[in-house]
Formats: sequence, structure tokens, C-alpha cells
Amino acid sequence: MAVVADRTGQIGGDDILVFATLRNERVRLPYFLRYYRNMGIRHFLFVDNGSDDGSRDYLADQEDCSVWVTNASYKVANFGMDWLNWLLRKYGTGHWTLTIDPDEFFVYPFSDTRPINALTDWLDTYDIRSFPAMLLDMYPKGPIDAVPYVEGQNPFEHACWFDAGNYMISRNQKMHNLWIQGGPRTRMFFADDPLAAPSLNKIPLVKWQRGFVYTSSTHMLLPRGLNHTYDTGGGEMVSGCLMHAKFLSPLTAKVEEELDRAQHYAGSREYRAYAQTVGKQPDLWCKWSEKYINWRQLEILGLMSKGNWA
Repeated sequence: MAVVADRTGQIGGDDILVFATLRNERVRLPYFLRYYRNMGIRHFLFVDNGSDDGSRDYLADQEDCSVWVTNASYKVANFGMDWLNWLLRKYGTGHWTLTIDPDEFFVYPFSDTRPINALTDWLDTYDIRSFPAMLLDMYPKGPIDAVPYVEGQNPFEHACWFDAGNYMISRNQKMHNLWIQGGPRTRMFFADDPLAAPSLNKIPLVKWQRGFVYTSSTHMLLPRGLNHTYDTGGGEMVSGCLMHAKFLSPLTAKVEEELDRAQHYAGSREYRAYAQTVGKQPDLWCKWSEKYINWRQLEILGLMSKGNWA
């Protein structure tokens, strides 16, 4: 990786840091940065994987962003995680770190009234080192491309619906993390093979230390104890959601680009499934779809929990 803008010297000892890889996400970046700045994020560390849409220059101009660039293979680099693990070790050690994609928006208990450091302070009090968040696919009512996404817009003004149920949960016996599948991607794109659908379990928020490493996206980590983010005794541990703004108008062009690059997991299986359906202008909305209101709604539906944080 080559450095484009290194402002890591500005990182304060208590700063919570965002880490992300991206390629050609320029239209999403203004709202993404605003959302996380408002949450209390102080610094962003990005790896740009050969963007040609101005993403790199835009981020390099942001005073709270450090940017690296590489044209190397995303697939060979463990789908970008090798790059992020290096940055996490070098700059994240000792910090709470939030590792996410540019179309993921973190929601946690009381996130409408409390900054993210209120959550991490509470986690520190109870010596909790990792915090899970289920990926919640959001979608519009009607065809995905019907309303063009405008730069700077809140994506959930349009993609404001989600599946309240239809999720499968199992336990990974080897890595001890939960494995979650389901939602609109399963019922629309993987109906014939639901076990091949993308996993929705993530552990994006971690108090990083040397020796920690993501092994498969942010689905699971080593040491395995970091994956114990659930209560096996019948209670509920605190958890959040990552609202996933994938199903917006930029998706059609993204599918074409990623199929051509062939850099994604399992031979780009997910994007091949999209390609078979997206061109038909599918409507992901169904009579069981829920319109998003706030984090309390997600807790009532059992998609996240405030545990004993009050």
C-alpha cells in the first residue's frame, strides 16, 4: 500500500477510529462521513483499492481522514482484510475500532441520544472487548433504481424498509461466533439455496490489541474469545445493527463492475446472484416488510439488545 494522506499523528489517545476499504464509492462518502462524525468518530483510515471515480482525492482532502491506496488484488488480500488488519495493528492498538464498509451504518442502543464513546465507556467498565452488530439489509418500496440516489442524501430516506423476521441463526463450532443468514437477500437472490446466502453476523466494534486479527471480513476474529458476543445461558447481551444501504440505484453499475473484476468471495457468487435479478427491476418489498423507525423498534423485534445497559 502507498500512503496518499497520513494524518494519523492527529489521533488522540481516546479517539474511536473507523477503518474501511473501498472502491468507487464517491457518491456515498459525504453522508457516510457526516453520519459517523455526528456519532463521535474522530478519525477515519481508508484503503482505496484503485478507485477511478474521485473517491481517493475526496478523502485525501478531508482533515480527519488518512488514506492509503493499492491496486493489488482484493481477493488475494483476503478480500481486503489483510490491508485492514495491518492498519488495525499499527494504528488501532489501544483504541476502540469500528471496521465497516461505506454502505454500513452502525446503530446501537441509545444511538439517537448518546455518542459512541458512551457505549465504549460502558463496555470498558465491564471489560467487554468486542461488540456485535447484525447486518440489516435496507431496501426501498419499488424497484431499486426507481429513485436515483443523490450524493449527500440520507440513504434511509428511500431505503427505509427491512425484514423483521426470516433469519436463521447457528453457532460456528470452530470459531465460536454466531452465523446469521436470511432477510431480503436470501428470499430474493438465494431462495433456491438459502445456505449460500451472505452471512449477516458481524463484530465491527473492537477494543483492538496486538495479536487480534479478523479472519473472515468482520464476521469473526482471533482470539476466538472475541467472538463470544452472546449469552449461552438464556439472557441477552448488548448488541447493535449495521443498517446496510446496498440496495440503492448505484447497485446496478456496481454489479457490472464487480462481475468484471471477479474479486469477491466464492467466485463473486453474491454478485452473480444479483446480476440474474437486478436487471429485472425487482421489488424487495413484501407484505411483511417493516418501515424503520428507530433502534427501539429493532430491540422490540429482537434484532438488537441493550442488555443491562440502561
